[in-house]
Amino acid sequence: MKKTQLAAALCGVIAAAATGAAHAQSNVSLYGILDGGLAYVSNVGGSKNFTTADGLQSGNRWGLKGSEDLGGGTSAIFTLENGFNITNGQLGQGSREFGRQAFVGLSNKAFGSVTIGRQYDSVVDFVSGLTAAKQFATKLGAHVGDVDNLYNSFRINNSIKYTSANYAGFSFGGLYGFSNQANNGASGTGFANNRAWSLGASYANGPVKFGIGYLEVGTPNGANTGGAVSGDYSGDFYSSKVGTATVGVDKQRVLAAGGSYKFGPANVGFVYSNTQLRYVGGTGARVSNYELNGTYNLTPSLLLGLSYTYTDASTRSATLADLSPKYHQVNAAVDYLLSKRTDVYLVGIYQKAAGDATAASISGAGGLSSTKTQTAVISGLRHKF
Repeated sequence: MKKTQLAAALCGVIAAAATGAAHAQSNVSLYGILDGGLAYVSNVGGSKNFTTADGLQSGNRWGLKGSEDLGGGTSAIFTLENGFNITNGQLGQGSREFGRQAFVGLSNKAFGSVTIGRQYDSVVDFVSGLTAAKQFATKLGAHVGDVDNLYNSFRINNSIKYTSANYAGFSFGGLYGFSNQANNGASGTGFANNRAWSLGASYANGPVKFGIGYLEVGTPNGANTGGAVSGDYSGDFYSSKVGTATVGVDKQRVLAAGGSYKFGPANVGFVYSNTQLRYVGGTGARVSNYELNGTYNLTPSLLLGLSYTYTDASTRSATLADLSPKYHQVNAAVDYLLSKRTDVYLVGIYQKAAGDATAASISGAGGLSSTKTQTAVISGLRHKF
């Protein structure tokens, strides 16, 4: 009898422990996106190009999200998100294990959250979702060179971020990315060498959405590779000539704002961004983007998208002639839901260079055109889990 009671007690303890362990794991979720397709580009350095393509509509990823209830409306939270190339299995974002996001923090239902790690800036958090590239036009539909980072070409390392709670549709936040470097003697430049900060806010209520964000990055191309931005900072406009030397960006400032209005099955939006680049040596560039976009749900499963972006840029140099490159870009898309988690899409992109721009340059197309026009047609399959 005693043996039977002892065995029953042990079984109860084991069952309780197993239940407790299962409960502890229930607040951690695995998620991801798999996106692959084909891409045709009319002119890359003078030749047509037809390739398999990776992460067109959404960057390929898998991640872990978790939270622990600490009581009083406060929770410990974390996110670890890996990016990879589905066509060859390689790691993305400079071969980082969790290159898309990696942070830990505290969240309160009334006051918001504070997180520390590798994170998105406020321009991405509050404005990027209003762009055509994020809605339907894929990464090739981003603004020229993604110089405004509205397609989040880079993230912010060493960052601490505050995101408010949602107050009747209004939210706000800010981020600071440390250089992780001490002051450099009398010059005092070390602490500011490759640091970043941003602020933003958004409002969403009924059919109306609005967002605004500001980002400033200092010396991202400098010698401090352990700073706020490192390893994934490149693209058009990110280098300039000073005499015969090629120099990198000394400071980047981005101001972006956008809004949208939904009526019935249609949605129309407008996004503006202004990017100021100061290069090492005193040269500079300004890039303004004006985007008008719209979507229409022909059926609950069939989405049509169309957008136009005008890019107005200017460069200044003490040794070379000032230039004013311009770009016109049209994106058109059809997206069909096979299920709630799987869709297929077809997107066409046309860009024409104007002004002092000598070549078209669709973002992510593989290279400059040898002419002032460039066309891309891409199709793919996306699955979310």
